[in-house]
Amino acid sequence: MKKWILYNIQLATMVASSLPYSLIKNASVVIEAGKIAWVGPLDALPETHQAAERCDLGGRLVTPGLIDCHTHVVFGGDRAAEFEMRLNGAGYEEIARAGGGINSTVRATRAANLETLVTDALPRVDALIAEGLTTIEIKSGYGLERDAELNMLRAARRIADLRPVMVKTTYLGAHAVPSEYAGRDDAYIDEVVIPTLCDAHAEGLVDAVDGFCEGIAFQPAQIARVFDTARALGLPVKLHAEQLSNLGGAKLAASYGALSADHIEYLDEDGVIAMAQANATGVILPGAFYTLRETQQPPIDLLRKHGVPMALATDCNPGSSPLTSLLLTMNMACTLFRMTPEEALAGVTRNAADALGLDDRGVIAAGKRADLAVWDVAHPAELSYRIGFNPLYQRIFQGQTNPC
Repeated sequence: MKKWILYNIQLATMVASSLPYSLIKNASVVIEAGKIAWVGPLDALPETHQAAERCDLGGRLVTPGLIDCHTHVVFGGDRAAEFEMRLNGAGYEEIARAGGGINSTVRATRAANLETLVTDALPRVDALIAEGLTTIEIKSGYGLERDAELNMLRAARRIADLRPVMVKTTYLGAHAVPSEYAGRDDAYIDEVVIPTLCDAHAEGLVDAVDGFCEGIAFQPAQIARVFDTARALGLPVKLHAEQLSNLGGAKLAASYGALSADHIEYLDEDGVIAMAQANATGVILPGAFYTLRETQQPPIDLLRKHGVPMALATDCNPGSSPLTSLLLTMNMACTLFRMTPEEALAGVTRNAADALGLDDRGVIAAGKRADLAVWDVAHPAELSYRIGFNPLYQRIFQGQTNPC
């Protein structure tokens, strides 16, 4: 690979510091062998890098490549019809009787073959890539049976072969109880979730394990059994926690050293403290809050107070967050939850990397992956400020894109 010098740029390195965005003006970045070799002001460029090929980016802003750390982009079918039904006054039970809800997605996902799952997911991933995405997490959780769950994870892995993007896979068998196990939650955990996790791990399909800890899903003790298996397999965990009520899911996740607790609208201060002590990231998902028209906001001030890193993600899924824009997610976080634009950008870069357990990306620093986004904006706050506007000039993935 060539060695490149990107110069005439504003550089939001997003390295944790007291300087907003860790911004370097009139900066330069040296890219070599897919990694960042040097970062700093152009006039301080070392002699060892002077001979590299140069690329003038015209004063544009450069940030780390964006990371979507919580998605469900692989699924069958869609739920536009029930969206319309809901807007026409139908309630949850009426929609369920008409075949809607998560069970409709489960049926469509089970009916889809591997190629269909991949083909249907690619446009969603492409929309995210077009906004500077370089890393995405993809969960299972709509198969709710062995073969369909494994197919979802295989489809997620296949996406990384078809697009220039890093995919991290998360097993979410404990997402909901399928209709054939209605009233037998524990049996579903023991007979499907745990054995399928072991099979998925044996096939090399799992990077992390998730669950949905909620009254409409699974209780903490049931999630703990899944997490015990994950721990035995050497897999990190994360959790959908405190979205609709407070069952102590975040505390449970923290006790297992979880990478993150996600949603967390009903998280209390004890849960925040537990997360802080476990170095867990709080993943904020404004798309679901918006779509479901929720009113309970995540405890942003408490997360700030106790130093819990806040990541942002689309939660892209067919029901509660049909969202495929990280830029809109950033705006929602600022507008709905009063996060700052700097917090929003950190949420889709540095903190999103932490939520996936990745220490080789999310900031622009020597030794990190050369995953970068180049923007036609004058200031980083514009990335959160605009609504429905994509100012991406260029995406650089692992240094493989010619930047000029």
